[in-house]
Amino acid sequence: MGRRLIVVGGVAAGMSAAAKAKRVDRGMEVVVYEKSPYISYAACGMPYFIAGDVTDYRSLLARTPEQMAKQGVEVNVRHEVTTIDPDARTVTVRDLEGGREFTQGYDRLVIAIGARPVRPPLPGLDLEGVFVLRSLEEGRAIQRFLVEHGERRPRRALVLGGGYVGVEMAETFRRLGLEVKMVIRSGKVMRTTLDDDVRKLVEEELARQGVEVVTGKPVAFEGSRRLEVVVTENDDGRYACDVALLGIGVRPEVALARAAGVALGATGAIATDNASATNLPDVYAAGDCAEAFHLVTGEPVYIPMGSTANKQGRVAGTNAAGGEATFGGVVGTMVVRAFDLAVACSGLTAARAQALGYTVRETMIKAMDSSHYFPGAAPIHVKLVVDEKTDRLLGGQIVGRRGVAKRVDVLATALHHRLSVADLQRLDLSYAPPFAPVWDPILVAANVAAR
Repeated sequence: MGRRLIVVGGVAAGMSAAAKAKRVDRGMEVVVYEKSPYISYAACGMPYFIAGDVTDYRSLLARTPEQMAKQGVEVNVRHEVTTIDPDARTVTVRDLEGGREFTQGYDRLVIAIGARPVRPPLPGLDLEGVFVLRSLEEGRAIQRFLVEHGERRPRRALVLGGGYVGVEMAETFRRLGLEVKMVIRSGKVMRTTLDDDVRKLVEEELARQGVEVVTGKPVAFEGSRRLEVVVTENDDGRYACDVALLGIGVRPEVALARAAGVALGATGAIATDNASATNLPDVYAAGDCAEAFHLVTGEPVYIPMGSTANKQGRVAGTNAAGGEATFGGVVGTMVVRAFDLAVACSGLTAARAQALGYTVRETMIKAMDSSHYFPGAAPIHVKLVVDEKTDRLLGGQIVGRRGVAKRVDVLATALHHRLSVADLQRLDLSYAPPFAPVWDPILVAANVAAR
């Protein structure tokens, strides 16, 4: 009888772990328990499903339980693992549809139960029209709410929070014809990922597209069965709306692991080593419930991203099946669309670097994303954050219409390899008039930073 791997959670990290473990050890029994009805779906695609770019939610499903069964992986949806007993090496599972509860033993265990959206305990949170966007069920519920009310279809939307999901959903609501306000406690869009000079470009684009950003913190939702008003703490903070999206962050889902004795890190997420192993024997953790190692700061960090979850899951699955793999760490690379702009960052902002004790040099340039004479050439802004003492790149931010994702990946690569500004200057980057000027904006920024 082969060894049994149980994977708790069946979305990005969980299914990556399960699939990889089966490939490493074909004789291993791999069992997945997922609380929701769906596995392995593209959560980052949900704003575009709601907007109508993706017409069928099933297009977001990368794998189904039936497909995984053909690969030898047993997947049980609508099954919730309620307890882990590391001494007995068992999990207790509740069948959410059948109502039964049972115990199953494991030889290896991967915890990949993700994160939960922040839901402050406010009056009216259960009104029709108040949503979070984390699961595929929630994405489908928002889409139905926006299209299935006939003459009572929503006309005014409030986005509570200014992170990348908030920006994406503000765009989605506007594209669907709704009036949109973003209510942000700090009043700053993407506060933790952009510096003020870069943020200004994003906020100008939001304003140009009809999105109003106001400072405030929600204190209540009002309405008779259906949402009508969001109340905020500022004096004039009563905003009439028909739909509200809570986008004020997520927290790692750690209650199950903590109750079993799994150690948490300083970030509040599950602490793991570079093999995705926890402090418990043969227990691994991956994805949005786990910490990662930040390659710039050298410290644990909690940056829940689908790309990270897939990589961590692959490492956890490899090691759980007896192979050898390590997860090198992250630099916090992300990119988001804000109407006609792409907004990207990697590494540390200047504000974050200064808070960590670095003496920084900031450089921000404006260039063209392709040769200036080529049709469609548009401005692009590149900001570099450099350690004044060592000349090492600490981070970068890019805003433009085209070529942003490619260029932020250059910065991410530089950060992974601890490159200096001089190293950036020496990079042999591609050039052709439709794609880049002869001096790529990355090189222009590096040359200015070196002066």
